[in-house]
Formats: sequence, structure tokens, C-alpha cells
Amino acid sequence: FKSYRGMGSLGAMAAGSSERYFQVAAGEASAAIPNMGGDPNRLAKLVPEGIEGRVPYRGSVSMILYQMVGGLKSGMGYCGCATLEELHQKTRFVRISGAGLRESHVHDVMITREAPNYAAE
Repeated sequence: FKSYRGMGSLGAMAAGSSERYFQVAAGEASAAIPNMGGDPNRLAKLVPEGIEGRVPYRGSVSMILYQMVGGLKSGMGYCGCATLEELHQKTRFVRISGAGLRESHVHDVMITREAPNYAAE
């Protein structure tokens, strides 16, 4: 697992980023709230704005980038574009409905082998 800690999480604030949220007197990175000094309840007085958690480690980012580049190349082929500049000039985003999104994905079939770059959700 890989640990994740948002900047506004309790752990991040307790570890010193609380000064970013103006909850520390100047020069007191361990104090939680201005003028509270060594208050033993200082952590209880923090108001976190983020989360901490763990996510499954999926390996190196190189395979993810490989899949993304492959998808970009495929999309460029569909659009008839040979360069990124041409892709930028010739394409436009089109809004589709939720029903259209569901219809554009695989449906009415049970996937027996997942592709590394596809998720039904």
C-alpha cells in the first residue's frame, strides 16, 4: 500500500503544515493554534480539511504512461492527426449524455479478461 495524506488532513497539520492554515504562532511549528503554546489538547482543536488513507500500490508509473501514450496515438489516428499540434487544431470536445456514455462502453457482455487500461466504472 502507498500512504496518502491530503495537505489539510489532521496528520499533515500535526506534522507542521498547520502554519499554512494560520493555526500556528510564528516560529512554533508544533503548536496548533496561536497563543496555545503547549496545550495538550491542541490536536483536538485542529479542524482538518482533508483525509489520510492508503491506496493499493499498482507499480511503476511507466506502464500507466505507456497505456496513456498508446491511447493518445490511437485517438490521433481516429482523428486523422499526425502531430499533437494538428490534434490541437482539428479536434473539439463534444458533450454526451450519461446514457450515451454507458452506450459507448462495452455492454451486454460479461468481461472475462480485464484490459490493463479499461475499467467499467
